Amino acid sequence: MLEKIHSRISELALNVKTKQHLEPEDVFFDSQEFMLLMNISKRTAQQWRDNKVIGFSQIGNKIYYRLCDIQELLKENYNIKKEQ
Repeated sequence: MLEKIHSRISELALNVKTKQHLEPEDVFFDSQEFMLLMNISKRTAQQWRDNKVIGFSQIGNKIYYRLCDIQELLKENYNIKKEQ
């Protein structure tokens, strides 16, 4: 599942870079997009922010997440497949 999410993020990043020529640091997802992308609840997103699991920006009541922060979160929590 983590690989699927990472693949989806890579696809989104490629689409954005191709269409708008933006770097991952310049691409932001709002809370709804972030929760859909990560398949998490509103409460989980809140806990991740409270526990500093992921960085975010807040303007008024609106919260945004940078694509590069999402990618970093996935990389930090990646588990290498064990050799058998």
